[in-house]
Amino acid sequence: MPKMYEIIFKHIEEKVQLTPEDKELIQTFFKPKKLKKKQFLVVEGHVCSYLIFVSKGLLKSYNVDEKGNEHINQFSPEGWWTSDMSSFFSGGISFYSIDAMENSDVLLITSEDFENLTVKVPIMERYFRLLFQNSLITKERRLISSHTHTAEEKYRHLLESNPDLINRIPQNLLASYLGLSPETLSRLKKNIVLGNK
Repeated sequence: MPKMYEIIFKHIEEKVQLTPEDKELIQTFFKPKKLKKKQFLVVEGHVCSYLIFVSKGLLKSYNVDEKGNEHINQFSPEGWWTSDMSSFFSGGISFYSIDAMENSDVLLITSEDFENLTVKVPIMERYFRLLFQNSLITKERRLISSHTHTAEEKYRHLLESNPDLINRIPQNLLASYLGLSPETLSRLKKNIVLGNK
């Protein structure tokens, strides 16, 4: 079994149990793809055709304002799912672009194959329900955090929840994700390093 499928099955089996037959069948619904750094999977204003699982590498989803500034919605490292869910499920245009920040390996599933997969492997419907519930909770917490937490609290939370991401993401993009200016983030990082000495 290719390594990228081992990673997705490990992730799925953290939530539900799969039989060897389930695994064989699940593989037939996904299309593997290799991405070069800066290669696009989804372009804002077009339809997002795939639900994307990251087997290796790092993706970002974002939109660009009229001044050309990127506003980061999500970073997706190994073991994460990403998509523009609204576009994926409705067939409407995407509000985000998604591209690779590093050379990446992904598994792609279309909305039609997603429907067929959940019919033919019913346990996957439960898996995705749990996945989407967790995603909704995370997004709600992030929304609350953006209104109520200080800049330092936001940065410390990211440090605790995704410490390896800090060194993989350029500071200006990290600042955009946290809703901070690059200068504020730089000052915070310095203060936290000094405070830890």
